[in-house]
Amino acid sequence: MGVISAIGHSRAESLNSLRTSTDGISKLQGFQSILADTRPVGEVRISNTDLSNKLNVDANWTRTALLGLHAVNEAIEGIDLNAIDQRRIGLISANTVGGMDKTEGFYRDFLQNGQTGDIKQLLNHPCGTATELIANHLGIQGFVSTINTACSSSVNAIMLAARLIDAGKLDLVIAGGADALCCFTLNGFNSLMILDKEPSRPFDANRNGLNLGEGAGYLVLVSDQFLVRHGIKSLATVRGFANTNDAYHQTASSPEGRGSYDAMSQALTMAGLPPNEIDYINLHGTGTINNDSSEGTAIQRLFGAKAPRLSSTKAFTGHTLGASGGIEAVFSILALQEGCVFPNLRFENPIPELQLIPQLTFESGLPIRNVMSNSFGFGGNCSSIIFSNN
Repeated sequence: MGVISAIGHSRAESLNSLRTSTDGISKLQGFQSILADTRPVGEVRISNTDLSNKLNVDANWTRTALLGLHAVNEAIEGIDLNAIDQRRIGLISANTVGGMDKTEGFYRDFLQNGQTGDIKQLLNHPCGTATELIANHLGIQGFVSTINTACSSSVNAIMLAARLIDAGKLDLVIAGGADALCCFTLNGFNSLMILDKEPSRPFDANRNGLNLGEGAGYLVLVSDQFLVRHGIKSLATVRGFANTNDAYHQTASSPEGRGSYDAMSQALTMAGLPPNEIDYINLHGTGTINNDSSEGTAIQRLFGAKAPRLSSTKAFTGHTLGASGGIEAVFSILALQEGCVFPNLRFENPIPELQLIPQLTFESGLPIRNVMSNSFGFGGNCSSIIFSNN
């Protein structure tokens, strides 16, 4: 697995930040915005130029593609893709922003200089182009696909990868997602009035919105037969998953959390686990009034009075949109590997109607066997996935 976000450029850096409660939320510096001084973000502190130089790729790559390749490179470290039947390898990558950063650059130039704007900046605008850039760079030709289901995109990518492997179609799939900050999403979420002017407080009674973030997270999924054949030790098992839709609203979850309840309960059914065997939930936990209330209501309905340890790591990274499920999948597997759970930063008071108390400190040495990770997107697209120790 591989990851890059505001709290680290690798698994090790990310774990250290989670362990020390060091968040990556700060003032926007990567591009100009009238919101830079008033809407903190989870920004990856490395420029596109430095990323392209480090990755040895064309400087015209979009930031989404650069972040994605950085995380993919860590995920496949030690794996010789050329030694595997290319027809049996896949890349399923999620994003919501695509090449918006380059598109915005084109429009700025065009407005200032008229027809002298560089039209080449628009070539990588589509979401699928970021996936194709990464696939072409790595020589992946077997199965390449892009998923955009808003904030559940990365989990849906991992789910599709698992299904293709289970069906015997592929042996190895790199799955996850990447997204970059840009003016379009910052302004768009601000127009919805759900951006906090301070670092976010997920699941707190006084929560006031989310902080946007950027980054990428990917897993390498393989079949059991592939493991045996290549003598590889797996980090975790994809135990169960589900994707549902509450069909309630374009940007809001149903108050009773219909979609999230169905996603979590169906993931448990697929995994063959009762609710009390989930040891930790990585919450979707955006910090918005609607999401946290809806998700919390669904959790209480499913788990009753004895909810497992739970926290939202978006308080560390910001909400990375299409990348969030991939990044949080990596964090979930780190929890399994390290026997630990992560703190829900800045929590002070429980939501009155829920009284759910999230994890307040980093805690290790725990018997973490099964971790559930939630990713709930706009349009009511809800996904839950369960990772288990082998």
